[in-house]
Amino acid sequence: MSTYKRLQQILAADYPLLPEQLAPQARLEDIGIDSLGVMELLFQIEDAFQIQVPSHQVSLLTVQDVVNYIDELLEAQKTGSHQNDSAAAPREP
Repeated sequence: MSTYKRLQQILAADYPLLPEQLAPQARLEDIGIDSLGVMELLFQIEDAFQIQVPSHQVSLLTVQDVVNYIDELLEAQKTGSHQNDSAAAPREP
């Protein structure tokens, strides 16, 4: 299952939306996820993807931003990169 599909399932479980309504370009703010919600989502991502999210602040504005961030963390974990490397940090918009 793709990262995007898994994220859709996580979001659909906590928000009154169908997975199909969570398009990649959907803004987190528009689907009811505030800054506290992003922190909670990151904890869920850690559990669902078996990864450790670095403690530094990240800028995640859209569903696609979250997907890209997860993929970067998964790749860093797979290649053995350290969590604090810039490769694991999302690019600022």
